[in-house]
Amino acid sequence: MRRVDELTDGSVRMGPGTLYGTLNRLLKDRLITEVTAEVARDENDRRRFYRLTASGEQVAQAELTRLKNLVSRLNARRVGLSGAGA
Repeated sequence: MRRVDELTDGSVRMGPGTLYGTLNRLLKDRLITEVTAEVARDENDRRRFYRLTASGEQVAQAELTRLKNLVSRLNARRVGLSGAGA
């Protein structure tokens, strides 16, 4: 939750229900896998860590491409609109 806050400069707030629901869905869809045992600092470390699977990487890349295309179209529209009144 803190990392989401950091990455979005506080513009996105994620509560525990949203976070854990999302993690469970990503695990179920096999887009992430838990790697806690590999990175835990000691046996008392209760944190969990996750890594994208190959499928998760593909889905993330497709979403990145989709968002880049959307931003490009919006920027092109905005440029077209700003030139319309000139």
